[in-house]
Amino acid sequence: MPSTAPRRMPRIYLVRHGETAWSLSGQHTGKSDIPLTANGEKTIASLGLRITGPGKLLDPAHIQHAFISPRSRAQKTFQLLFQDSELPAHSTDEDCQEWDYGQMEGKTAADIRAEFKNPTWDIWTEGCVGGETPQEVSDRCDRMIKKIVDKCSFHHAGEANQGAGDILIVSHGHFTRCFLTRWCKLELDHGRIFVADAGAMSICGYQHHSFQERSLLGLNLFGEL
Repeated sequence: MPSTAPRRMPRIYLVRHGETAWSLSGQHTGKSDIPLTANGEKTIASLGLRITGPGKLLDPAHIQHAFISPRSRAQKTFQLLFQDSELPAHSTDEDCQEWDYGQMEGKTAADIRAEFKNPTWDIWTEGCVGGETPQEVSDRCDRMIKKIVDKCSFHHAGEANQGAGDILIVSHGHFTRCFLTRWCKLELDHGRIFVADAGAMSICGYQHHSFQERSLLGLNLFGEL
């Protein structure tokens, strides 16, 4: 009697927004609503044609929900990715916004070290004056991860549910790196080892058909190589 292959486990796709003037200059962009550049829009629209649609990497039939940062650069990136395809169910979620940089907003790392007279400043261990601490960002990522794992496991358990139950997050550079770190159950300062270029995608998943075994399936795809 032929065996029935188990259903594919859900995947989590993390997309950083496209290029902005501040992503080019290296300025920390948290709550500031900096729009995509013309090149950023063109690059994301082109990427959408390649990877979004029926039978493609981002197949709306398999995406049960998309969580979008409230910043317009993330919202625009989401719209451009799906401009020639059906939009999946989606919502704006404060928990996937960028690190709150507080008084460091709009400054480069070199500016921060000079202006705050802290030549060894490290966001991964010190956080941001007037903004979020590393623990606060870690806790926020953990909330997001729990929400996602719960949705994935619930969808996967329902045999009548359509599609693979994938999740899409359209967010930001530091948030993506922090999410990947906590997905791997690492301390947040390990986030420095990950890269999230503008417009790039990383993919998380599960091993051995277990929601307890979280894994990484792809990192910084379509980024700068």
